[in-house]
Amino acid sequence: MNTMTLWHISGWEFAALAAAALLVGFSKTAVSGANTVSLAIFAAVLPARASTGVLLPILIVGDVLAVLTYRRHAHWPTLWRLFPAVAAGVVIGTLFLVWADDAVVRTSIGAILLLMAGVTVWRRRTAEAGAEDEPDAVATRSGRAKARSYGVLGGFTTMVANAGGPVMSMYLLSAGFRKLGFLGTSAFFFLIVNVTKVPFSVGLGLIDGHSLLLDAALAAFVVPGALIGKWAVNRINQRLFEQLVIAATIIGGLQLLLR
Repeated sequence: MNTMTLWHISGWEFAALAAAALLVGFSKTAVSGANTVSLAIFAAVLPARASTGVLLPILIVGDVLAVLTYRRHAHWPTLWRLFPAVAAGVVIGTLFLVWADDAVVRTSIGAILLLMAGVTVWRRRTAEAGAEDEPDAVATRSGRAKARSYGVLGGFTTMVANAGGPVMSMYLLSAGFRKLGFLGTSAFFFLIVNVTKVPFSVGLGLIDGHSLLLDAALAAFVVPGALIGKWAVNRINQRLFEQLVIAATIIGGLQLLLR
């Protein structure tokens, strides 16, 4: 990591990073997938590869706050079904980072996000979204296959660009999760996955002492974002919630492709 870059950011650049950290907190407790905007801000202010290492601890802070808020709403059968596939995706993503440059990473992730958004929109136009409290996400052969495919993609995208949120958002929406079940399941999912990613990121040189000092300065902005999200989520109906998640995914995918 070019640590010197971290100490030559301007006041405006730090303000942009602080706003992105606040948005991380909001996305973790309100509109999952919205932190693709945070990813874009971090990548614009910092070197692209270094930005993933700085952003990861910020995401973990947001994950902890989300788990504390929605821990009673997690759907653990879905999580256990996802984790093996996600682990495979993280390993593939680590190997990909060894040789891929920033342009290849951005193009690959952007294309995957837009594909997932397109598939989800198509599925929701051809069938009514499930309204059950307990989604039938793992009970059928097609459900298990879908969990494996999204799990690998989610592990891959979260490792190479901290962009697994939109992929998992598309999976949870397509599986019929309601709002609180969606947030509770994704909260535990990303806390476990992001903590697991830390040794890989350290080994790749993406996290070091200098980046953690910058994280310490930015972490304080995650908390008010999470509080705003907790206040807002009760004022967002299910249909609007789903539309915001899909819109955030499309914006994130386009931003990665067009940079």
